[in-house]
Amino acid sequence: MGRAEERRARQRGGRRAAPRNRSSQTAAPESRTEPVSSAEGATHAAAGGRAAARRGTTKGGKGARGEKGRIRRLFTWKKMLSTFLGLTVLVIGAFIVLYMTTPIPDTANADAQLQSNVYKYSDGTMLARDGKLNRENVDLADIPKPVQHTFVAAENKTFYQDAGVDLKGTTRGVLNTVMGKGAQGGSTITQQYVKNYYLTQEQTVTRKLKELVISLKLDREKSKDYILAGYLNTSYYGRGAYGIQAAAQAYYGVDADKLSVQQGAYLAALLQAPSQYDWAAASATGKKLVQQRWNYVLDNMVEEDWLDKSERDAMTFPIPKEPKPAPGMQGQTGYLVDAANNELARQLVSQGTAENVNDALTMVKAGGWNITLNVEKKKQKALEASVKEQLTSKLDAKKRPVDGDVQAGAVSVNPKTGAVVAMYGGVDYVEHYTNNATRTDYQPASTFKPVILAAALDQGAVTQDEEKISANTVYDGTSKRPVVGSDIGFAPENEDDVDYGDVTVQTAMNKSINSVFAQMGVDVGMDKVLKTADDLGMDTADLKAVPAQTLGTMGASPLQMAGVYATLDNHGNKVTPTLIKSVENSVHVVKAPDPIGEQVITREAADSVTSVLTGVVDDGTARKSVLENPQRNGQKVAGKTGTSDDNKSAWFTAYTPDLVTAVGLFGESAKPPHPQVTMTGATGLIPGKGRINGGGYPAQIWAAYTFGVASKVSKFDLETDQGAAVQPTITASPSPTLSEEPSEEPTTATPSTKPSKSQTPSQEPTTEEPSEEPTTQEPSEEPSTGEPSTEQPENPLDPQFGQ
Repeated sequence: MGRAEERRARQRGGRRAAPRNRSSQTAAPESRTEPVSSAEGATHAAAGGRAAARRGTTKGGKGARGEKGRIRRLFTWKKMLSTFLGLTVLVIGAFIVLYMTTPIPDTANADAQLQSNVYKYSDGTMLARDGKLNRENVDLADIPKPVQHTFVAAENKTFYQDAGVDLKGTTRGVLNTVMGKGAQGGSTITQQYVKNYYLTQEQTVTRKLKELVISLKLDREKSKDYILAGYLNTSYYGRGAYGIQAAAQAYYGVDADKLSVQQGAYLAALLQAPSQYDWAAASATGKKLVQQRWNYVLDNMVEEDWLDKSERDAMTFPIPKEPKPAPGMQGQTGYLVDAANNELARQLVSQGTAENVNDALTMVKAGGWNITLNVEKKKQKALEASVKEQLTSKLDAKKRPVDGDVQAGAVSVNPKTGAVVAMYGGVDYVEHYTNNATRTDYQPASTFKPVILAAALDQGAVTQDEEKISANTVYDGTSKRPVVGSDIGFAPENEDDVDYGDVTVQTAMNKSINSVFAQMGVDVGMDKVLKTADDLGMDTADLKAVPAQTLGTMGASPLQMAGVYATLDNHGNKVTPTLIKSVENSVHVVKAPDPIGEQVITREAADSVTSVLTGVVDDGTARKSVLENPQRNGQKVAGKTGTSDDNKSAWFTAYTPDLVTAVGLFGESAKPPHPQVTMTGATGLIPGKGRINGGGYPAQIWAAYTFGVASKVSKFDLETDQGAAVQPTITASPSPTLSEEPSEEPTTATPSTKPSKSQTPSQEPTTEEPSEEPTTQEPSEEPSTGEPSTEQPENPLDPQFGQ
């Protein structure tokens, strides 16, 4: 090739390497005759890759880019801002219309007008009528300024500065109402006054919005003193007291102008939950909570410079005086009326008519309710007569001070309907304000043991040896035997430290052996035991899942225990004891809940527990009061006795196929502040230590009542192959004589310390003071050969903590 041709070739290559327009950039470069450096080649390759990526994006991703573009165009900040502003203007406009069209009412609401409540027995006959509203308005000037400040400190510290509303709290309340989440606090004093006096307690969006508007208007038109006076005079404080004057008299026996700061702080704290915080009726938890609230009020006063810190530090909690029930509430009437009011209040809250129990009780106490109870007049009178005949007629506080410390409570429930057909709250509502049938501050003791067995059977639990637990499972009944498998050490003592050796679960239930059920609780898992207890109807929310709970150390009421045993009687279908049959009111509609709920434990588990519990009354701690009762007439019975530590409570909860009744006796000091005390020695009719056990007076009350009202003899319909009801047992021979007061304390042979797995400790019946405990042995191939002892410890078969 000549030089001229080479030059032309180089020129042609240079023109290709140097594109003259954009389109040429996309063309692949042709080979060049001149060498290219590695760096230059890499640069060209990268440029080519980017170009290819751009080409791919343009061709293959055009749709995705287009959609993203449309979304960006739709949700531009300008459009979002304009939408927000539009909605804001709409809301403001609606609020202005609502504000202009909602006046401050000229008169009080219908609920604030005096009306009567009518209470009837299940057959429609009159039980009681109340209607005299306990209210007396006082001027704010008659209430000491520091006492005024206690209420502001408790409910609304910004009261003197705010515009009468809490927008954040109200918004939260409206949203919760719309979403069905219930009520939350946050209302100002002004809002609470408007709700109490002008509106209703109903939990609706309309009411909340009206409350907001009227509160704003009222704050503009009226002084803070006017609003505070109205609030203090219309609030409900419990004990039937409306307004601070009635409350001052009800709780401290003084007029409002004589209230101290400490007393005012208690009344202010009380407004949050009058029924729960009333010292006379409060549980241990309620008393703790109201004291915390009282401290909160005083601390807020110090924070607001309304109270000197040195004065506050010197203040002590002012325990209120004993309540004085309203006239016409004597005997059992007051207990029934109060229990009905509380049940109705809870229902109003659950259905959303009221925000909380305090508001609901305000609605109920305002009157206008026609309430028919499930209580049957015949059974109610029979229960009252039984308690009097079997117990209270034998008490004489003048002879024995301990007799004045014995309180009785009982509840009777139809297991098929959940109806509370009878209730005994105490000797007299006028004399003893606390309802012993609904109080939850005493231990149920060994009446909790069937719950442990129910959990074991329902969960299919196994022992430490991997044996499935049943009525025939053998456990070691040695006293103080450490439980195995627990991270928490626990070795409960049997009554009088008696060793029973190897016994079946049936025998352990009959004799209420603590060591057996402590181990069983651990085998099942205490968390599962408490879950079963809750499912059956007990309140276990704040309980710790520890082995000690197997001894029934939690609190429970006769009403709760009647529900638990009714669920067992109803084959595991949840029974919620219900006092109210129907409710009528011209303003509010009450939706009655179904007392019979879902299956909470299997039928086999429930029926098996029932079968086992028949052994307690036929061959166990309730033998004397039930098996040998001449009124029984073949009636089938299942139940369990219970006596708590130091004899502070004694129980008998039992049932026939048609009726469940829980009876509890409680040692409560007759002197304020009424601490729990022992009942040992009461009536003076029990030999030995004189301890009142569950198989004594409680079982006697139960038997006299139940067998007296039974219209027929019925049998349990059980689907189980275990327990005393379906297996033949040897029952005790009747005692030759019937003493006035049976003792739970046998006076014969001491149980063998190590019986074989096939037999149980033998007991000889006494001819003078029969024991509640079994007097025969469980069927076995080799009967016990132990000889009676001349020395017998007091009550060896009645566990100290568990019964």
